[in-house]
Amino acid sequence: MARDNQINSLKKGFQVLQIINQKVGLKAAEIGQIARMPRPTVYRILETLEELGFVAQDRSSGLWRVTLHAKSLSSGFRQADWIVQAAVPQMVILGRRILWPLDLVTFSNDSMVIRESTHDFSPYSVNHGMVGLHLPILDTAGGRAYLSFTSDCERDQILQALETNQGANGPLMTADGPLDEVMKRCRELGVGYRANGFRSETASLSAAIRHGDRIMACLTLIYFKSAMSLSKAVEQYRDELLSTVGEIERMLPQFELELRAVDADIPTEGSGPRSTTVPQIPLA
Repeated sequence: MARDNQINSLKKGFQVLQIINQKVGLKAAEIGQIARMPRPTVYRILETLEELGFVAQDRSSGLWRVTLHAKSLSSGFRQADWIVQAAVPQMVILGRRILWPLDLVTFSNDSMVIRESTHDFSPYSVNHGMVGLHLPILDTAGGRAYLSFTSDCERDQILQALETNQGANGPLMTADGPLDEVMKRCRELGVGYRANGFRSETASLSAAIRHGDRIMACLTLIYFKSAMSLSKAVEQYRDELLSTVGEIERMLPQFELELRAVDADIPTEGSGPRSTTVPQIPLA
């Protein structure tokens, strides 16, 4: 009987781990709903998995994610997850300083997916529960940053797919004008931008996060159009946004090294397990 209980507990543990691994990030209550388990059971499982190093909770959002250590069990660890781990501490620091909300977005098929956000803690945000949302690539600053600064080959492939899906007969258009002109201005500014369209009350700036010759994600700052013009936003926040992205890029090689070490089961220099949690820092 005791053995049956142990096996059932093990099954539940793997079920929870699998649910977390399949999602961008989940709260304990959401895991319980998907797994159809009582909340106390879910919390006990999460505490055990966290103690073993397989999952970690982002203290700023309450979301649970797999860690680098989970890569040793399967190939389910997604590249986006270690980008999040490198980016979140810098997002919290910048968000605390500027107060405007920030989104970390990655390209997926024909859209940009919000991987992490400070919306829940920004006093200037009217949007919450943003993580996991798919956003249109053409009408978001993050999408335009990605298109403007990715390689010519990848850009051509994405645009061809968009033209096919939209049945476009002429140049691709955005709410801020022809896409070619928008991308040209993005390159001049050094960041992606959105002045119109999508959410009419806001505008945004977005900086590409590079690792080697690839864009891994984009960091987007969202502000109210009524508070400032695009030129004022660029003047006031572009350099801070790019500086934060620079700090994230500086951390990525170490995270990649740890990921490869986990794949090969080789300890990195000075390694104990790296904490992937972020202390909760109020933005206001």
